[in-house]
Amino acid sequence: MIEVLDNIIIFKLGSFGVNATLFYSWIVMAVLVIGSWLITRRLKTTIEVSKFQTLLEMIITTIRDQIHEVSGDNPAKYLPIMGTFFLFIATTNLMTIIPWFKAPTASLSTTLAFSICVFCAIPYYGIKNAGIKGYLKKFIDPSPIMLPLNILSDFSSTFSLAFRLYGNMLSGAVIASVLMMLAPFLIPIPMQILGLVTGMIQAYIFALLAIVYVSSVAPTEPYVSQNDTKGN
Repeated sequence: MIEVLDNIIIFKLGSFGVNATLFYSWIVMAVLVIGSWLITRRLKTTIEVSKFQTLLEMIITTIRDQIHEVSGDNPAKYLPIMGTFFLFIATTNLMTIIPWFKAPTASLSTTLAFSICVFCAIPYYGIKNAGIKGYLKKFIDPSPIMLPLNILSDFSSTFSLAFRLYGNMLSGAVIASVLMMLAPFLIPIPMQILGLVTGMIQAYIFALLAIVYVSSVAPTEPYVSQNDTKGN
């Protein structure tokens, strides 16, 4: 039976009960913060760098390339939001190999919070890219008749992210639990590997769709990368 993380109280801070969703989210956040500090405290610009710095640079470069490919805009603008989503979901998935750890992304509260962040980021980046008039113009494009549908589209597309991620993470946990009851000695390792691969794909898809939505309003001036400048 799959437990609802929101209903599990780990400990209390006065009259406030900290449920499993918050508790495991804080653990993931602590791992990311401490890990980032350990990796970045001795960054080098020389040829010889640590393996961790090489891994960090590879991850950031890959994320930046994906952002630029999807949005066609300056990747530095969207790196904080996409990088945060990807690293949090990916780290959560990797930590599920720890027996006692429960993925907070298997809670609808977490995925809804992510979707709310994306929903708030859409007008922020839209106004930043094209100004208030340029952002509002998208709601009457191609015709003012489309205004209600375009508004509904923003709501439905962003909040569908929450249910997509929640459903995929929860279904994976349900399937793993059922198979482990049927064949507890043969299934766990293959299921863990499959779960890790699936979780990484979900992290990538969520972050990618988030960028598609927040960069839906193109900037007034096209972005020209340094590589394009050098090529010319």
